[in-house]
Amino acid sequence: MEMSSLLATFALPATAALLLMLLAFRWRHRTPRRSADSHHEALDTVADWPPQALRVMTIDERHGYDLLRRAMPQLLVLAQVPLSRFVRVPLRRSHAEWLQRVGSISADLLLCDAGSRVIAVIDIRSPGESTRSRRRHERMARVLKTCGIEVLTWAPGALPSLQQLRLQLQRLTAAEVDENAGAFDADPADPMLPVPDIAELLAAGDSLYDTDMEPVPSAFFDDLDVHPAPTA
Repeated sequence: MEMSSLLATFALPATAALLLMLLAFRWRHRTPRRSADSHHEALDTVADWPPQALRVMTIDERHGYDLLRRAMPQLLVLAQVPLSRFVRVPLRRSHAEWLQRVGSISADLLLCDAGSRVIAVIDIRSPGESTRSRRRHERMARVLKTCGIEVLTWAPGALPSLQQLRLQLQRLTAAEVDENAGAFDADPADPMLPVPDIAELLAAGDSLYDTDMEPVPSAFFDDLDVHPAPTA
């Protein structure tokens, strides 16, 4: 009995000490995360990140924009649109990770038809870009080509001439005619029936596409944010 009492006397303090050590270990590893979250919540959107208005496009992007408008005045040209606005992916995996990989990248210039469907993306890339930047652009190009969107890569200060660009775009818009030829009630057996002009085809705009191609809403990502909502 004396030996059992002696073991019990030493076992209780040892068990209590072990529990305290486990609690301290868990608390130590949880405290930094809570501190980071609290710090994030305490930051003010304007005070901690003083905003400054900048131009939307660089000089080369503005020149490219004007060039596209001159080459295809019947089409819609947009600038600096993030991929997450016009590319949709399944949500079975982390959408935040997809945004970090490619969704947050903005396409320099978009060439769209009258229904705002993207025909081509113009990527203006500097020859001296970093390895990380090059990989991100290559990833973006792979995503867009999988969607069936053509990617034209231009170098700053070496944009194509108006004639060269028109030849490139004629090939792309001709593919649009072939893809959407079924949208017209043309009888292919009637050789006298004229083929619709590209301007007529693209002017049809929304009538050619269903609602599945509607863009991702701007507020769609609010519920997918991995961080707490800012205080201001």
